[in-house]
Amino acid sequence: MVTRRTHVMYSVTGAVFTLLIHVSALTTSNPDDTKGHKSEAEKELLILDQLDSQSDSDDRLVILPEIKREGERFFLSSFKLPDKITFAGLQVPLDNWQVRERIEYEFYQFLEDQGESIILAKRTGRCFPPAERQLADTGLPDDLKYMLLVESKCISAAYSKAKASGPWQFIPSTGRRYRLKSDAVRDERRNLEMSTEAAVKYLKYLKEYQNNDWFLAMAAYNAGEERIRKLLKAQNITDYWKMHGPRETMRYVPRIIAAKEIYSQPEKYLGLTKKDLYVPLETETITVSVKESQRALASIAEEFGTYLLELKMLNPEFKKDMLPRGSYQIRVPRQTCPSRCFKQEKTP
Repeated sequence: MVTRRTHVMYSVTGAVFTLLIHVSALTTSNPDDTKGHKSEAEKELLILDQLDSQSDSDDRLVILPEIKREGERFFLSSFKLPDKITFAGLQVPLDNWQVRERIEYEFYQFLEDQGESIILAKRTGRCFPPAERQLADTGLPDDLKYMLLVESKCISAAYSKAKASGPWQFIPSTGRRYRLKSDAVRDERRNLEMSTEAAVKYLKYLKEYQNNDWFLAMAAYNAGEERIRKLLKAQNITDYWKMHGPRETMRYVPRIIAAKEIYSQPEKYLGLTKKDLYVPLETETITVSVKESQRALASIAEEFGTYLLELKMLNPEFKKDMLPRGSYQIRVPRQTCPSRCFKQEKTP
């Protein structure tokens, strides 16, 4: 009988149970097994002895490696809203207790759902560039792009119960006001470039309507300019942060400000770098003339080297999978060969 003691520290894994079986076999081995040859259990122990640098010790300590989690898990309280924040060139009054609490609420709401916040941050790589260009071209603050995250989570085909549609969530009447067409075939409110152009014009108008105050302009974008005007008049105020209004509008501006704080610094709050963001897709616009009564988008996709799902995602304004007779501008993936690969004849 072998009396060597073996202590094992382990996690619950199959490998550990195998090791325990070997040690158990060693302590119950038949004495006759030691006469002409070593038992299998002894061989296992010899292997362990070779791995143990302290071979003269009576006791053996076999430590199995722990399974380590990648990265650390932080409490949400480890992230703090800064003492000073500016938005669209305006100082946010964080020294006011109720203002700070409202913005902190939205700040931690974003951070609480880390998975969704990571995806939102990644989407900004694709949906922000067109907005950034158009805001810059019209001289409006770049910060207004963060409205996209609150309005639609940067989803071009987003649609609400109030029938608001697209990345900027235009309701039908406001869409028509800024010449965004919507019919049975397509909804131009879903087109990022076209709806951003309309949003820029609308925001510029709202700012002038609300005494050049961007906080009030954004509130009016959410609730409507007339509703905000009546609230301010009834409460005899001119400051958004003092206004008592619908819950959604009360949360709307703080949420946009919290979005700016987090998504302008994804490396600080989400552990992401610029290279982690989704890359803007390289596309080109082609003209398709449908001469028959209707044509399937799947057929058009195949002709231009793509597939239906990708074509629909690149052109979210198309409501159906069939196009009636007419002429259409359609985005397709940019081809990398000198002329269209699918148009070239195959070499014999």
